[in-house]
Amino acid sequence: MDALRNDGRGVAVVVIGYDDAAHVTDAVRSALGQGPAVREVVAVDDCSTDGSADLLDRLAAAEPRLRVIRRRANSGGCGTPRNTGLDAVTSPHVMFLDSDDVLPPGAAEALLAAATGTRAEVVGGLCVRRELPSGREVPWQGGLYAHHAVVPRPARRPRLVHDTLCVNKLYRTGFLREHRIRFPEGRFPYEDVVFTARVLAAAPRIALVPDRVYVWHVRRSAERLSISLDRAGVDNWRARTEACRQAYEILLGAGQKELARAVRAKFLDHDLRMYLRELGLRDAAYRRAWWELTRAHLAEYDADDWARNPGAPGRLAGRVVLAAPEPRDLPRLRELAARPARLYPPYARAADGTPVWSGDLPQVSLEPLLSAPVRALPLAVDAALRPGARHTRLRLTLHELYGRVAQAGPEAVEVEWCHRDDGDVVVRAGTAPLVPRTGTTTPAPAPEAPPDPPGTGAAAGPAGAPAAWSAEIGVDLSALLALGAGTWDLRLRVRFRDGGSREVTAHALTGAGLLRRRAVPSARRGVVLVQPYPTHSGALALRVAPGVRGVLSVVRRRLRRLLH
Repeated sequence: MDALRNDGRGVAVVVIGYDDAAHVTDAVRSALGQGPAVREVVAVDDCSTDGSADLLDRLAAAEPRLRVIRRRANSGGCGTPRNTGLDAVTSPHVMFLDSDDVLPPGAAEALLAAATGTRAEVVGGLCVRRELPSGREVPWQGGLYAHHAVVPRPARRPRLVHDTLCVNKLYRTGFLREHRIRFPEGRFPYEDVVFTARVLAAAPRIALVPDRVYVWHVRRSAERLSISLDRAGVDNWRARTEACRQAYEILLGAGQKELARAVRAKFLDHDLRMYLRELGLRDAAYRRAWWELTRAHLAEYDADDWARNPGAPGRLAGRVVLAAPEPRDLPRLRELAARPARLYPPYARAADGTPVWSGDLPQVSLEPLLSAPVRALPLAVDAALRPGARHTRLRLTLHELYGRVAQAGPEAVEVEWCHRDDGDVVVRAGTAPLVPRTGTTTPAPAPEAPPDPPGTGAAAGPAGAPAAWSAEIGVDLSALLALGAGTWDLRLRVRFRDGGSREVTAHALTGAGLLRRRAVPSARRGVVLVQPYPTHSGALALRVAPGVRGVLSVVRRRLRRLLH
């Protein structure tokens, strides 16, 4: 066995768990099921009280490759048990696995083959987030793992800082030990962020493979949410900003300046936008504390951090937070944080005509939007869905944006509905022409939108140019139901006269009766329950359920979400 472990092809899998008796054996079995590529599995129980360790001991009694380590005191985090497992492994390569996730078949062999074939010290593969119980899978940082690649030095691929997971990678054990790379000890949420920075700071040779190597289970209705899902308390945001700060300092201290800059760019584009989408759901005390923490963190950024891609939605949102001493403009910030971003009216200009965020924040310039390509503009589209006994109609309004939309010449909008639980299921509703509307538009305000300060009304293009474009198209509820009840997300593609296009989502209008649940008669189903609603980012989505039985199932799912 020792000879096998030292032949350069042995893999150790470190499985960590705490009070997860319902899932830990599945995780360990998925590691043991990798075949001869995995020579040892080290299961570290972080002082569980639910019998998890006993389950592991019984499994180890029949499996010589499995070793169980019981910690005497709970560490409060994931870093310490991973370090415990890392200290115990004897194989040339090591992987990490959480007790509530699984390794898909062939994962270890795919990573090990890349490591030995490319002499890489780190190999990463595709992780998928699997929503349970629906089973919907979403790739994590799929662009990095679209094809096989070898990166001699991480600085050549700054996008690597976006994949902060440690569990979808294989590491040469000697590399981690030679560079003394370990996880933060104790209760340190987002320990992966710091660990990944330490790995990149050591400038390893990295191989990337398109194989699925990790299944990340997302259980939003679990009694105990994972760290990544448990964002209701401001301490979670405090821990996230601290992890990002440490990652920046680690990379900068190692001379990896470009990667350090990329960490800050990732914070603006990913972390900040994700929490902004949810900020309106929190109470006033949380919002004040969150705002203060964020301003303190962003105050550490220098001019170069802000100068890179200044028109990016995350940078614009960050500049608004930094410029305002108190929480403000949360509905517009939520729209800007959406993916794709939507810059929602009202639009304002400074005294010199420069586009700005608002009349009372003229220091937040929107000038980069004047030169940004149309495909990158944060176009704002309103959507109003009107279910009816005979027809269900979707009305769309595309707003002008400092004359850029009129300049591009919008001609039509393609409409499709994507099933929330299965993104491959798409109903294409068709294409509708965009009809220009002249005069000043008055869009329905986003929820909780404050009144506009004097002099900050909608700023359209030149006099006489369209202020908005509208389109209307039918919604075939029968076609949606034929492919599956549940939630359908609205997706749009605006087409321009030069043949270019821009994918967008639409802001759900909340006027009287627009989001009311309705029972629509159906010749085939008897009755269809239709519920338009805004997502966390304000986009329009639609719940449909056929018949009385379907209606009850949707209501039950809704109640479960509310309870958790």
